[in-house]
Amino acid sequence: MPLLGRDVVLVDAVRSPFGRAKPDGLYAHTRADDIAVAVVRDLLRRNPGLPPERIGDVGIAATSQVGDQGLTLGRTVGMLAGLPRQVPGFALDRMCAGAMTTTTLLAGQIAVGALDAAIAGGVEHMGAHPLGAGMEPNPRFIAERLVSADALVMGATAENLHDRYPALTRERADAYGAASQRKYAAALAAGKISPDLVPVAVADPERGWGLATADEPPRPGTTVEGMAGLSTPFRAGGRVTAATSSPLTDGATAALLTSADLAAELGLQPKLRLVSYAYSGVEPEVMGVGPVPATQKALEIAGLEIDDIGLFEINEAFAVQVLAFLDAFGIADDDPRVNPYGGAIAVGHPLAASGVRLMLQLARQLAEQPQVRYGLTTMCVGLGQGGTVIWENPHYGKETDR
Repeated sequence: MPLLGRDVVLVDAVRSPFGRAKPDGLYAHTRADDIAVAVVRDLLRRNPGLPPERIGDVGIAATSQVGDQGLTLGRTVGMLAGLPRQVPGFALDRMCAGAMTTTTLLAGQIAVGALDAAIAGGVEHMGAHPLGAGMEPNPRFIAERLVSADALVMGATAENLHDRYPALTRERADAYGAASQRKYAAALAAGKISPDLVPVAVADPERGWGLATADEPPRPGTTVEGMAGLSTPFRAGGRVTAATSSPLTDGATAALLTSADLAAELGLQPKLRLVSYAYSGVEPEVMGVGPVPATQKALEIAGLEIDDIGLFEINEAFAVQVLAFLDAFGIADDDPRVNPYGGAIAVGHPLAASGVRLMLQLARQLAEQPQVRYGLTTMCVGLGQGGTVIWENPHYGKETDR
């Protein structure tokens, strides 16, 4: 059954190569909105069967909505990408779940008939706009002890998860982090990553123009042995290291959503069908557990059980956060259904853009596995939230549809 009145499908999704957020990183001299424009423009190019005027709205998320990530990104990126002027747009912030939220918000509008098609996505240039830069949290949060002081430091919340759940050891986290790198490297070598990447023109004041075509963050040679001597930057003698955390990342994503009826009318081939979604709040001090209640809610809405889910795309903000989810649902650390292509520990996490990366990876996996009916994308969110979206495989039962 559709979530609301009409079936909603994800027709396509793409992303930029992800770059390291550092002074000499891939996008160090490239504007955030230009990365988003390149992604939206290529999404349109890949789907010529959809007349641009049929797009009803554009939602682009960013966590730091300042500078080149300000000025209502959905509208400005849409105009710069060449969409007709009558296509509106908006910007949104739900920190790490920004693109996930633009997707579900626009999908809800399609479901009730307010739109027939929309573009959802996100962008983050953490090199130019570090998380929290320029923000002024209300002093009441600390003065009135609404949250602990470390609730605003994401790495500290990961350490808190280790404290709260003794079974979440550093040894398990290190093993998970190394596995993420191995799985990403294997997926890249097998040609499962590059087809979803949009080449982006990048500038360098010394070397001139270039083209970003591959992800910069991965460290394919990472081993558990090599992690042993790494520092724990969020706490002296802690358990969270750079190798078990997602790196600071620049990048953008975009997805094309339509009603199932419009997709059929235009001959578009859906990659995912929306089943349900849910967001939930948790204690900000342990924000990494947010995906657990969000997933429980999404499953209840869908009338499904965790055993019905055949593939999981879990955003790897930190290894310990993924392990907390797996333990909550009785899933093994090395379950092959979980992040088959690796995750954010390897590829990076450009905050508001990451939700759509999960979706496009899930879509490719489901296309390869028509025997799997349901997949799930989920992520923890800063300040104590979680978000989950459950999708149905449009290739389900079609063994020759690969």
